[in-house]
Amino acid sequence: MTRTSLILFLILFLEFHPLLGQVNTGVSSPQGVKLIVLGTAQDGGSPHIGCVRSCCVDLYKNPDSKRKVVSLGILDETSGKSFLIEAGPDLISQWNMLSELSEGVVSQPSGIFLTHAHIGHYTGLMYLGREALNTNRLPVFLMPKMSRFLINNGPWNQLISQENIEIQPLYSGKLEPLTPQLSIVPLQVPHRDEYSETVGFVINGPNKRVLFIPDIDKWERWSESIVNTIKSVDLAFVDATFYSNAEVGYRDVSEIPHPFVEESIVLFKSLGEAHRKKIHFIHMNHTNPLLNKNSPESEIVKSLGFNIAQLGTVFML
Repeated sequence: MTRTSLILFLILFLEFHPLLGQVNTGVSSPQGVKLIVLGTAQDGGSPHIGCVRSCCVDLYKNPDSKRKVVSLGILDETSGKSFLIEAGPDLISQWNMLSELSEGVVSQPSGIFLTHAHIGHYTGLMYLGREALNTNRLPVFLMPKMSRFLINNGPWNQLISQENIEIQPLYSGKLEPLTPQLSIVPLQVPHRDEYSETVGFVINGPNKRVLFIPDIDKWERWSESIVNTIKSVDLAFVDATFYSNAEVGYRDVSEIPHPFVEESIVLFKSLGEAHRKKIHFIHMNHTNPLLNKNSPESEIVKSLGFNIAQLGTVFML
């Protein structure tokens, strides 16, 4: 066998062998669009301030570095652009994780997309001001009501007047091109819209489409069918704030009407296995047992063919 034939044989063997094909051969993977999970927790984080329950007390002394507030990152290696979805209280480490995904080539995102005006989704914008990074006209993509909220309220309007950020308007259902092989579409959903409307996003890569809805009141309150929407995409990151009603006995559930994971499981069980495995539960409250990957509830979810979003997971789009 010639040296060339041997090399070709090894390439084919590694490509098609189910285990050895995953070995790091030292050759860079093809350039493309990558999505990275940058956070999976609900706005208040874990541990949660003031919480004296068993879900938090040990975490005060021994924090879990994998518990970041919900966020996704997107990297288009071909264009050299990256984007953040959400700018919450963990923005500093998430910004760095996204840069590391590009191996330091992309030091600053080309834009930030926000879903709504609750603390875990936009308050990280404070790190863009002159007290911190002092960015220069960083594009921030916003729906109309969310734009007005930032424009009319300090300290956020100072980011605009000092030209740290530049508002880019979004409209529900309207496609926003980002690069030749990447675009995003906001989808307005029902939620507690005290200061802004709330959206999810459909992210369109060159080969895959991703649904991201971290916050919604109840699936049946949405004018669209979540089941049909999941069928139309390749990955779905969906609201899993509470696993069940048992978690919210200390709160009036009517004030926080998220779909319980138990409810979502019943709704999504009608989907075939191929569709169920698209689903990644995300945006988990500090009380949610899904934050513990070894909990009985996590085992139930995984046994039914669903996934639980994990910090640092990378998907090729």
